[in-house]
Amino acid sequence: MLQVTNLEVVYDDVALVLRGISIRVAPGQIVALLGANGAGKTTLLRAVTGLLDVHEGEITKGSVSLDGTPIHKLRPAAVVRMGIGQVMEGRRIFAELSVEENLRLGGHTSSGSHKERLERCYSLFPVLATRKRSTAGYLSGGEQQMLAMGRALMASPKYLLLDEPSLGLAPKLVEQIRDLIVQINASGTGVLLVEQNATMALSIASHGYVMENGKIVLDKPSGELLADEDIREFYLGSHTKSFRDVKHYQRRKRWLS
Repeated sequence: MLQVTNLEVVYDDVALVLRGISIRVAPGQIVALLGANGAGKTTLLRAVTGLLDVHEGEITKGSVSLDGTPIHKLRPAAVVRMGIGQVMEGRRIFAELSVEENLRLGGHTSSGSHKERLERCYSLFPVLATRKRSTAGYLSGGEQQMLAMGRALMASPKYLLLDEPSLGLAPKLVEQIRDLIVQINASGTGVLLVEQNATMALSIASHGYVMENGKIVLDKPSGELLADEDIREFYLGSHTKSFRDVKHYQRRKRWLS
């Protein structure tokens, strides 16, 4: 199990960004993490994968553990070897390299042959197989997202952390990415899915957390979150008010009352 317990993170020794965060992802589970920009979602992923120091961040309290073993003091490469992969927001591919070179770099921390891992990636993402020698920077946005996911899978992670995988994609591509996440999960990989597209995330997750201002404010099965009045209004856009009414609408979220 991937578990975060009472985690606090400070940036630049001043800004307290995460305030006692606790979440868990069971083996083979998809968990959605929802929240507006600035809620602290990306900071949480950085804390799990050891990337905080790059951004002048530091864990000041709490822990991150994988199957009972603390990992929050490990370097990023060691975290990957332990079984955690991450696809960052914005994809972060190596634009000048070929598709296959990007994929091979994703498996550089793993021992053994890359052949089987490459074949798995190409079976999951057939379009990458047809573009394996193409320069990655010339791929479409959807293809680049698939490449970023494939690169993370080259390390054969037990858990895959996805940061806004649908960002900037057309609705049809969002559906394709959603289906790919389900397919990856079906092979036994646990998924922590950070998404502003709450409808997509909750449609495939078994459990969900909602973050605001560095804290978890809701923690429920995804079906209950989909039925929650505040989630429907503030995250799913399900309201019937006119624009005139919305301008003067001031109802507070129940968890902030």
